[in-house]
Amino acid sequence: MTFNEWAERDLRPLLRFATVLCGGRHLAEEVVQDVLVKAHSRWDRIEGADNPNAYLRRMVVNEFLSWRRKWARIVPRAQVDPEQVATPDHASRHADADELLTELRRPPGRQRAVLVMLSSGGLSDTEIATPLGCTPGTVRGYASRALSALRVEMRTEAGSEQPEPSATMDSGAPRAY
Repeated sequence: MTFNEWAERDLRPLLRFATVLCGGRHLAEEVVQDVLVKAHSRWDRIEGADNPNAYLRRMVVNEFLSWRRKWARIVPRAQVDPEQVATPDHASRHADADELLTELRRPPGRQRAVLVMLSSGGLSDTEIATPLGCTPGTVRGYASRALSALRVEMRTEAGSEQPEPSATMDSGAPRAY
């Protein structure tokens, strides 16, 4: 399969993955564009891989983590005139999606990558560990820490000071991510 054939067939799912991972379409497009430039020059090697899509997902994760390190000290902010702020969309679906993306921006890069891959791809721990370059146990640890941190933040925002019983660690029972 040529690079162009792959792009026609599988570019959209890769861009969707990157959009959720990056927390927005603009950064995702930048990350995917950089990955595609690199992938095009190495396509013969990538095409020969067992799973080119997994290889490209790993490239996206690596590029995303690289962008976070590169731009960690710079936080661009638009100058917004309060009188020109548009009324937010009241459709609950969009509001829920925005809330989810906001929450997914909170965990650090690798924890975020694990949550995105767990929720969007239906991938196993081993399939998630491969692009991150870690073990399946580390994937479970990243997911556990990210979800625990999100629960604590949500509880704090809600004004609760006491931990909920469901947020405590159980005695080794399997966890549903």
